[in-house]
Amino acid sequence: MFVTSIIFTEAEMIKREQFILSGANDKTISGDVTYDETHTSQPSIIFVHGIKGFKDWGTHNLVAEAFAKEGYRYVKFNLSHSGVTQQVPDEVTDLEAFAAATISMDLGDLDTAINYVAHTYPLEPVYLIGHSRGGGLAILKGAGDERIKKIVTWSAIADFSSLWKKEQEEEWLENGRIYVENARTKEKMPLNSTLLEDYKAHKAEFDILEAAAAIQIPWLILHGDDDINVPFSVAQQLAQVQVKARLQKIQGANHVYGSSHPYTATSLPPQLQEVVEKTLAFFKGE
Repeated sequence: MFVTSIIFTEAEMIKREQFILSGANDKTISGDVTYDETHTSQPSIIFVHGIKGFKDWGTHNLVAEAFAKEGYRYVKFNLSHSGVTQQVPDEVTDLEAFAAATISMDLGDLDTAINYVAHTYPLEPVYLIGHSRGGGLAILKGAGDERIKKIVTWSAIADFSSLWKKEQEEEWLENGRIYVENARTKEKMPLNSTLLEDYKAHKAEFDILEAAAAIQIPWLILHGDDDINVPFSVAQQLAQVQVKARLQKIQGANHVYGSSHPYTATSLPPQLQEVVEKTLAFFKGE
C-alpha cells in the first residue's frame, strides 16, 4: 500500500522524492514529495488536483518548489483514475481509466495519500490544498478527517454535479457514457455513467455545501473573479455557509491563475504567485 519505489532528484537545495501507492481498482497512485532538506520541522501540504488535471500539470512543480523553499513538505499525486500513466506523466492518455473515475474512488485515493503522509511524517501537521474538483474533495475531507489541520481551496466547486449538465443525465444513463471537451487539446474525453450513479447513490455524503458548513478547522477560500469555469459566486456561496472561512478574491484571475500546460517559464504567473503568497501567509497564521 505504501512506498514501492523512491527516486531522488535535486535542484539547488530542493529535492523531490517519488512514491507509488495502491489506488482504486488495482490502479496506482503516483506521487512526489518536494522539500528543502535544510529545514528540520516541515508541515506537510497535500495538493489535490481537479478533473483533467494531474500532479505535473503546468506550474505544479514550480508551486511545489515555492512551498518547499518556505519550509513545507509539498505532496502532490495523481488520482488513480486521472488518466495519467507513469509512461506518459504529462498528458491524460489512459481515457478508459479517466472514464471510469468516480467520486468514491477519488475520496478513497485521497484517504490513501493522507494515510501515507500521516504514517511517514507522524510528528508534523497535515494541510490540504484542493483545486477545482479537488477543492470539493478537500472540503469533504476537511469536514470529517481530524488529521487535517487547515485547508485552502483554489477555484473550488460547490457541487460535484456542476461538472456536467442536468439535461445530459438521462442520455448518460441510457448510453452509459458522455463526453467532455478538453479545452486545450479539443479532445473529447469520456465519462462513464458510473460517475453519475456513484454521485446519486451517495448524494448526501457528497454534499459539498453541507460539508463546508460543518468545517471546524481554519479554511482559506481563494478564487479568481474572471473564472469562467467556476464563477466567483461559487466561492461566495461556500463562504456564506461557513462564515468562519476566509474568502479572498484574486483580481482578474482565471480558473488556473494565469497558468497553462505546458508551462516553460521559470517563474510563476503573477496571479498564481499571489495565490501562493496568500496561502503561505494563511498556513503561517498571518
